[in-house]
This record gives sequence, C-alpha cells and structure tokens, in this order.
Amino acid sequence: MTIAQLPNPTGRTCGTCSLCCKLVGIEALDKPPGKWCPHCKPGSGCTIYGSHPQECRDFSCLYLETAELPEVWKPSKSRIVMYLVDDGMRLIAHVDPGSPNAWREKPYYQALKTWAKSRLDRGRQLVVRIDNRIIAILPDRDVDLGVLESGDLVFIGKVMTPNGPSYEARKMPKETATASSSP
Repeated sequence: MTIAQLPNPTGRTCGTCSLCCKLVGIEALDKPPGKWCPHCKPGSGCTIYGSHPQECRDFSCLYLETAELPEVWKPSKSRIVMYLVDDGMRLIAHVDPGSPNAWREKPYYQALKTWAKSRLDRGRQLVVRIDNRIIAILPDRDVDLGVLESGDLVFIGKVMTPNGPSYEARKMPKETATASSSP
C-alpha cells in the first residue's frame, strides 16, 4: 500500500498530491524545505514507503485530517500544505516556492486572516512559510519576519501599547534567544 492509498479520518487520500514531499524539510534525509525529496516520485508518492523516516510517518496534512477544509484547500490545487507544530500552537501554511503568492489569492487569504484572529484570541499562531521565510499573519497586518535560521525563535502575541492591546510579531535570532534565556 502506498501513502496515496492510506485512509485518513476524513476518508480523504493524497491521491496524486505529494506536495508535502517537496515543501517540508526532513532532517533524517538532509532534505531542505522547498526541494523535492529524492525518494518522491511526484504524482505517485514515496518510493521508500514502509521504510521512510519517522518524520515522514509523523507528518499530518490538515487537508487530509480536517473535513471542514473544502476541496479548494487540497495542496495540489492550493499550492499550500497546512500543518500544525508545537503541539498545535502554531499553524503553518507552507507555500510552494513555485507559487509564492498563492496564499494571498482568494479564498485563501481571507480564510488565513480569519483563522489568525481566532487562533490569536486563544494564544495560538498562524504563519505562512515560503522556503525558510516566515510571515506572521496578524488580524490587522502581515509581518514578514524574513528567513528563519535554525534555532531562531518567533514571538507572536498580544502586547500592551499606549493605545491599548495590539498584536506583535518578531523574530529572535538564536544568539539573542540564548542570551535572554541565560541566568
């Protein structure tokens, strides 16, 4: 059985979609994000399925698992792979670098803004990822945080300003994050 045939809670299958095999980085294979996995046959799936790395086994595509996401969100159509990290605290809309503006198109952008507001109200985050570039989606604006290096941290949350509460997003480089956590 190939990954394209595996059933999911929604009953959806990957079919000919294998965009996660391009967009998501896999440390065990030294595969960077945005590059096709050498073990993927686009349109067919994984050629090492069954002995593929644990990272691949653990990956969870939200389109496959969330019945509320309509067909238009299928990654092979939207050019966006949606998944959760950090125990569901961060929703990532990982965009195909071959279609870097796909997330700004209808109906995706409007949905992302709505979800960002809902998530932030519950202390959760939504970011767009294009290769290693991160864009924080806030209710009132989008903040391009630039390239995220290994070890960098991202802060997205509510802050108090002289005009009342507002949302802020910033990247904390590895060196800054390490220095601020030191005693």
